[in-house]
Amino acid sequence: MEDLRRFIDLNFYKLCASGNDFIIILNFDKKISPEEGKFLAKKLCRYKFSISADGLIFLENPVSPEAKFAWRFFNADGSEAEMCGNGARCVARLVEEIGLFKSPFYFETKAGLIYAEVKGKRVKVALTEPKDLQINLSIRINQQNFVSHFVNTGVPHVVIFWDKLEELPIEEIGAKIRYHEMFKPSGTNVNFVKIEEKNGQKFLKVRTYERGVEAETLACGTGSSASAYIAYKLGLIENPVNVLTRGGEVLTIYIDEIENKIYLEGDTIFVFEGKIKEDALR
Repeated sequence: MEDLRRFIDLNFYKLCASGNDFIIILNFDKKISPEEGKFLAKKLCRYKFSISADGLIFLENPVSPEAKFAWRFFNADGSEAEMCGNGARCVARLVEEIGLFKSPFYFETKAGLIYAEVKGKRVKVALTEPKDLQINLSIRINQQNFVSHFVNTGVPHVVIFWDKLEELPIEEIGAKIRYHEMFKPSGTNVNFVKIEEKNGQKFLKVRTYERGVEAETLACGTGSSASAYIAYKLGLIENPVNVLTRGGEVLTIYIDEIENKIYLEGDTIFVFEGKIKEDALR
């Protein structure tokens, strides 16, 4: 990138949902190109050395007449993702809070139209229809077969039930499944799930290795939704499903079998608004 000066003092917002944090930039005038977006994501999302985030989101004008706005989502490594559940909740909170659009509304993603309802800091979004469901896949890693399940909840997710969740070497196993030949060329996110019970109510604990971040994150909205959907389809848990994320927050997943929809609900945090400085781009 030859000239960084035009990004200096560019306004941005930072929001967080369940431990996933995002930098959000209004790009309705399309002054920042997709290639520049990839560059900015790699620079700005750096942990400790820049603003730091799991992803960078541009808000732009939609193509669909049903949508109020569109987004372009960049992972921290600069790759583009079709969808992000927690990111969707953050952008919905932002546009309502700063007075751009009033909830409920639809917005446009590469995965399709997303419906959002905002009630203060609590946001509920309808993900795109789950697809490509596959139960009881056998994935061989390190001379060991893992009984796995797969569903696309806007982005691809593998779900594996794992009893000793705290002892899990997630960085090692997650990375090998993420890049497994079965999921080439785009790869997959990987969720490790344990069913717990408290006061007679079952809930899920989930740890997720996220594609694009290439590490475990504190939460993943589409991953929590995929885990809940698989557990429900297997008859292991009742609807709605509460999911305890690695970051300690609880997400509620509603499964509508009639409309084939998954709804993701949880709190959001509006962290701050700021301007990009030159040092953040080095």
